[in-house]
Amino acid sequence: MGRVPRRAPPLCQLRGFFSNYSGQASQGRVGEIMQPSGHRLRDVEHHPLLAENDNYDSSSSCSETDMADRVWFIRDGCGMVCAVMTWLLVVYADFVVTFVMLLPSKDFWYSVVNGVLFNCLAVLALSSHLRTMLTDPGAVPKGNATKEYLESLQLKPGEVIYKCPKCCCIKPERAHHCSICKRCIRKMDHHCPWVNNCVGEKNQRFFVLFTMYIALSSVHALILCGLQFISCVRGQWTECSDFSPPITVILLIFLCLEGLLFFTFTAVMFGTQIHSICNDETEIERLKSEKPTWERRLRWEGMKSVFGGPPSLLWMNPFVGFRFRRLQLRPRRGGPEFSV
Repeated sequence: MGRVPRRAPPLCQLRGFFSNYSGQASQGRVGEIMQPSGHRLRDVEHHPLLAENDNYDSSSSCSETDMADRVWFIRDGCGMVCAVMTWLLVVYADFVVTFVMLLPSKDFWYSVVNGVLFNCLAVLALSSHLRTMLTDPGAVPKGNATKEYLESLQLKPGEVIYKCPKCCCIKPERAHHCSICKRCIRKMDHHCPWVNNCVGEKNQRFFVLFTMYIALSSVHALILCGLQFISCVRGQWTECSDFSPPITVILLIFLCLEGLLFFTFTAVMFGTQIHSICNDETEIERLKSEKPTWERRLRWEGMKSVFGGPPSLLWMNPFVGFRFRRLQLRPRRGGPEFSV
C-alpha cells in the first residue's frame, strides 16, 4: 500500500489580509494571527510565503494548462521496475494462454473465443495501467504560495489555509504530499509502485479499471489452466501441447501461481477502491481517521464523480478522454517527475 504523508501545518489565519499583507510578507507573515476557539495554529514564521527576493526555482513550477499538454511520468527506480514487471507478467500469461493452451487445441471455436476474450482483457488491463501511470493524479502546481495567487483566492477574513513547506504550494482541501512524487496530490489515496504513480483525483478511475481487468483476466487464465490440465491428463500428455510434458507442466503451474496472486491482490484493491469511492473517503483519510469537513458524495454520486456521467459502458473504457500530447522532452530539477 502507499505511504501516509503528514498533514502540513496551517499557514495562517487571515484577518484583514489585503491591508496587512504588504507590510508583513517580507517577515514571513500573511496577516494578523487570531486565536479563536477550535483552531490550533503554529508559528507561521517557520513557513513563510514566498517573497519577491526568494530564490525558489520557478522553472520547477508550471501552470495547469501546461501540465495538461504533457505526459506525466515519475522517475522512481522501484516504481519503474514494478511497472515493467507488471507488463512482463501479463505478457507471459498471454504467451502461455495463446501458445501453450489455445493454438494446439483441436477445437477451433474454443481457441478463437477464448483467445479473443483473453487478449481483449489483457489489452484493456495494460491500457488502464498506462493511463494510470501517465496521467497527472491531481498535482498541485509548485511554488504557488505567492501574493498574486493568494489575492486571486479571494479569502475571507479568518479563513485558514495550508502551505506545504516541501513543494512551496498552497494545499487545497484533502490534498496530501507524496514523498515519492515530491508533489502535493489532490484527493491522494495512496502511492502504488505497481503503476509507478500516486492514485489521486484525476487517475483513480483508470486504477480501478486496471485492478478490475487484471482480476478478470486472472480468473480466465485459471479456468483455462484447469481445463488444460484435465485435457492433458485424459490424453496422456501426448497431444495437449506443442511443448514437452515437463515444460508444459512448469509453464502451467507458474501461470496458476501468478493468476492466484494477481487475482487476490487486484480483487482486494478493487473492493477497497469501490468502497472508498462510495464513501467519498480516501485510504489516507480512513487510516488517519480524519473527520470529513467536506460534503460527501455517497454511493452513485461518488461513482459518477470518479467515472464521469451516468452509468454506461463508457465507465469500462480506459480510452475515454485520451488524446495524443506533444512529444517534448523536459527534464525537471524540482522533483523526480518529467514530461514528454
